[in-house]
Amino acid sequence: MTDRASAAVEQAWQQEWGRLLGLLVGRFRDVDLAEDALADAFEAATRTWPTDGVPSNPAAWLLTTARRRALDKLRGADTARRKLPLLVVDHLREEERGEVDIDDVGDDELKLLFLACHPALAPESQAALALRLVLGIPTAEIARLFLVTEPTMAARITRAKKKIATAGLPFAMPDDGALGDRVEVAAQAIYLCFTAGYAPGFGDAVVRADLAGEAIRLARLLVRLLERRGERAPGVVALLALMMLQHSRRDARVSADGELVLLADQDRSAWHHDEISEGLALLASVPATTGRAEELRVQAVIAARHATAVHPDGTDWSAIAADYARLEQLTGSPVVRLNRAVAVAEADGPRAGLALLDGLDEVLPLSHRLPAVRGELLVRAGEVDAARAALQVAIERCQHEVELTYLRNRLASL
Repeated sequence: MTDRASAAVEQAWQQEWGRLLGLLVGRFRDVDLAEDALADAFEAATRTWPTDGVPSNPAAWLLTTARRRALDKLRGADTARRKLPLLVVDHLREEERGEVDIDDVGDDELKLLFLACHPALAPESQAALALRLVLGIPTAEIARLFLVTEPTMAARITRAKKKIATAGLPFAMPDDGALGDRVEVAAQAIYLCFTAGYAPGFGDAVVRADLAGEAIRLARLLVRLLERRGERAPGVVALLALMMLQHSRRDARVSADGELVLLADQDRSAWHHDEISEGLALLASVPATTGRAEELRVQAVIAARHATAVHPDGTDWSAIAADYARLEQLTGSPVVRLNRAVAVAEADGPRAGLALLDGLDEVLPLSHRLPAVRGELLVRAGEVDAARAALQVAIERCQHEVELTYLRNRLASL
């Protein structure tokens, strides 16, 4: 495949998957059929675009091809499919309402997001299914985000899609009474999508800015929906603020040679200060609250402390450590404890940070970042042999090429 065609297919996957799948689900009322047909369309693009050229409107080409694939599949299994339940949709079929403007399908994406977050589905499957359907994130990456094995995650997603089919769950916007609970799960899925873009678990990209940008776009759509409904949404606004503040540093996280640049070494003039200003304004509009909204607000506060420190030495690590302690109280998350250990080490020394890592190996057995942090703190504490052993474990677990390079260089430096 030519570089241009390959880049176009990748861009279309990242930016158009959810929009196109939403249209197809609304048209055919069958999630599996729509997903298979869209995957076939992308596969066709990898074969035809290198020779025929990238179409002027890749999304329209993919949608047309996917529709044809779906119709072919329906003709081939018409008798069997007549007996299967179909999704209930809240609009007329496309052939009855004319062509859809492919640039104005935000509601279809949100319907798909809310379908994945339906309360009839198992809670542990909702956000995972949203990532798979709305963003097209590979199952292996979703498994990493949820700290489970790939077969376990594949089984969860399969069960959820079967439940959608057998229960005939609606492809529709939830009514006002059901909106609040669904929004919370939807926001979790959006943040997990952002995490997949900001901290990829495998491959050679330090930041997948397009994926993180899609998460921000979905959050904006959700905020606008809630505003139209007259709903207060402190959690979603806090989430948008958090993502804006973190995403503002994306261009400084990788060097010209493609190597990872840690926060302390980043060129702060390369940060997107307009996005920082927008994130700070959003955060200022969110009051202290409770529950998930407060968790997101505290995370945004931490991101704001980093984003407003004009020099690494100006970072208020004691305040950040206190923020992480508050966040750990709210979540009980071992990943929060890991981040808290880093902040405490910066504020109070490496041994104070190492003490907070005790007990995390049992709950983060697959994480490469835990032994990586332990190795770095052991270096600072002067325990070089133990640091080497920890870094070796991190290298064995890490599947991300750029992080692997950093870890190997760090080990070699010892």
